[in-house]
Amino acid sequence: MITQIYSIQTAKEAIDCIHAGADRIGLLVGPKDGPFPCAISEETALEIFYAIGDKAVKVLISVQDNEEDIIAQTKKLQPDVLHLCANFEGNPEFRKRLYECLPQVKLMEAVGVTGEESINDAIKKSEYADLLILDSVSTTVPGVGAAGVTHDWSIDREIVNRVPIPVILAGGLGPDNVEEAIRAVNPFGVDSLTKTSVKENGKLLHKDIELVRQFCERAKHVAQN
Repeated sequence: MITQIYSIQTAKEAIDCIHAGADRIGLLVGPKDGPFPCAISEETALEIFYAIGDKAVKVLISVQDNEEDIIAQTKKLQPDVLHLCANFEGNPEFRKRLYECLPQVKLMEAVGVTGEESINDAIKKSEYADLLILDSVSTTVPGVGAAGVTHDWSIDREIVNRVPIPVILAGGLGPDNVEEAIRAVNPFGVDSLTKTSVKENGKLLHKDIELVRQFCERAKHVAQN
């Protein structure tokens, strides 16, 4: 069971999360005063990815809306996985271009799970993406993700059963519910942002390493039993 932890803001935080059991580390690059939680600069992202090296899979969470900007940023930061979750939606042509420019980078498409219609969306995206991340949608955050709430896991299970690529489950997951979620969905991996973070006045400040450890341990334990 793969464990993926978002959104890291410092190199130390990344290494601490890896020591706590995280297999994948995600960074969101964007303006600090923007609508996305825990956004960092490209320079900070480069420092974090350098510190990670090959200790974990490096995930770039792209909130760019322009294909040229996405490609340029991915070339600069050299992640292992590019996660599309904003207004720009990939397609076979984009995947081909990404592969030609950066053959080592996997494309992960976000699917906002809002109802039965999400199944067809996932099937469509699975035709060109390397993996999917199933996440919740919030009216306060653009795109898919960072909602901090769960959604209908029965739809996730149907998607897992019907697509031919790995699926990561996200959306309000933490130490309190990750075992139940894995049993319900049987995903390739699980992701946590909100429920493994320290919050103040509703704002995510930084990762709670003990919660990250509990999340990773429980996810891996239930997957082995």
